[in-house]
Amino acid sequence: MNYLKLPNTDLEVSQIALGCMRIADKTVDEVERLVQCALDLGVNFFDHADIYGGGRSERLFGEALARHPEWRERMVIQTKCAIVPGQRYDFSYDHIVDSVNQSLERLHTDHVEILLLHRPDALCDPREVARAFDELYEAGKVKYFGVSNHTPLQILLLEKYLKHKIVINQLQLSIVHSVIIDSGLNMNMTDAFAQDKDGGVLDWCRLNDVQIQAWSIVQASWADGTFLNNPKYGRLNEALERIAARYSVSKATIATAWILRHPARIQAIAGTTSCDHLKENVDACRIELTRQEWYDLYMAAEKPLP
Repeated sequence: MNYLKLPNTDLEVSQIALGCMRIADKTVDEVERLVQCALDLGVNFFDHADIYGGGRSERLFGEALARHPEWRERMVIQTKCAIVPGQRYDFSYDHIVDSVNQSLERLHTDHVEILLLHRPDALCDPREVARAFDELYEAGKVKYFGVSNHTPLQILLLEKYLKHKIVINQLQLSIVHSVIIDSGLNMNMTDAFAQDKDGGVLDWCRLNDVQIQAWSIVQASWADGTFLNNPKYGRLNEALERIAARYSVSKATIATAWILRHPARIQAIAGTTSCDHLKENVDACRIELTRQEWYDLYMAAEKPLP
């Protein structure tokens, strides 16, 4: 396992994190085994959100943690709030504070290391966010704060009023969904890949010591699902299979290694409920793709270089 010193914190985190969105349909026994597997593999970072499974993911994880309170000191727990499914995004003081209190109750812990605001709220008043963050920090309920899916200007607007630096921005990234990389490679070109859809967030986060976390690391899109073994992505799967054979690992391992190869030292969120699949993600830590292999995979996803 590779470990990262999370900028502007005292936390050392595994470069592979376990994303807990999909554990909602598992039993407590199954979640207990998955968490034990993660810890045995060196994973110490667990990513939650209040909406995962309508709160059931946090509840199941909390019940497993209640069986093993000794696990807590080995864990960095992150949760997210602000999405009210199908209704709105909500950065109000009441919603943030209430969401965190409910998450702590479900997780059977008195604090989380990190709280993320899940998606940008068009009605965000950063002074209200600051009041919520201050209260949660002073009560010892949250140590550090971050965001998910935010542009640089949205982060800067928040930080104008916050006492606490934004330490994480969680962004969708895979070989197929590489929007945060595409526009930089196609700078000053007229094709669609040249469109800057995120305000240069990748470079901005690197310049400002904001840790990038990648989610949906083997997903093409919500419609297509994973690109692994998906006939729609035949050329990419052929390239993955060829490189995987070279390293004697799985295609999933190579897909994860593609993300880890980027010099931004991105933390990858593995959203799996399988110990075997989690091990495939962790195996990526021991592989450093060559520059040519990285570009071969990028181009195999039908992204020609300009």
